[in-house]
Amino acid sequence: MTSRRIVLTLPSPEATCALAHKLGAGLHPGDVLLLSGDIGAGKTHFARCLIQSLLKVPEDVPSPTFTLVQVYDTCAGDLWHSDLYRISGPDESIELGLTDAFETAICLVEWPDRLAELAPEDALHMAFEAAPEEDMRHLSITWTAARWDHLLAEHTA
Repeated sequence: MTSRRIVLTLPSPEATCALAHKLGAGLHPGDVLLLSGDIGAGKTHFARCLIQSLLKVPEDVPSPTFTLVQVYDTCAGDLWHSDLYRISGPDESIELGLTDAFETAICLVEWPDRLAELAPEDALHMAFEAAPEEDMRHLSITWTAARWDHLLAEHTA
């Protein structure tokens, strides 16, 4: 499979939210987004915006740093938001049920490096990086599965 990549500059938290809303509108169970980047790079902000855009009834969207996984019932199906920062290896993600959720739910995974070989090959990889400007973020998105092409078409034209 050929890998495709785009790099975006998100000038504000609102721009990050707008991107999350656009991507969220096209997600379906089985879609996995792997969100990487340092602490404070914008992973959780992006995830919150995406989740809130899909909720049937508005609710608080806490970071799953301590719970490891938060599950939401959205208009697009179940959505799992996980933060793997505190796990020690891929076996723990199996214990959480995350690998099963990759097939049946929309999954947003922060700190996906903890998955190692369990990361789905067809996932959308989103690498967030803080920019010198306070609220600006750089985002590198890579993918190999053709199913992501339509969601990212406006950014690759």
